[in-house]
Amino acid sequence: MDVQTALARWHRVAESGSKPDDLAAIMREDAVFHSPVVHTPQKGSAIVVAYLSAAAQTLGNDSFRYVREVVSGDTAVLEFTTEMDGILVNGIDMITFDEAGMIKDFKVMVRPLKAVNKVWELMAAQLEAQKT
Repeated sequence: MDVQTALARWHRVAESGSKPDDLAAIMREDAVFHSPVVHTPQKGSAIVVAYLSAAAQTLGNDSFRYVREVVSGDTAVLEFTTEMDGILVNGIDMITFDEAGMIKDFKVMVRPLKAVNKVWELMAAQLEAQKT
């Protein structure tokens, strides 16, 4: 599958709320997630799906917009903006796909520091809520 088709699948899943089952359907079992606030890569589909669905609940409010995308080879870099509790967040999702169009690596970077702190606060709460 070409990267543009795989990226279109990502956009469909993201626009429909990044539900866990939908995310799992486009994720490799050995996928890796790189968080802007956790220093070690998170490995395995279950944990990647947990982080991405929590991110959708945290970042994916009415102000969330992808504002730019750059595709090269098997990787897409998607710049986004959103507002969280009055703080403007600017970041990127860097997604690497395998030859079947499945996500094998997902990296998120966020700026400025105030936004990173807000993402950490709200993501931690969302991940804790998923445990119950």
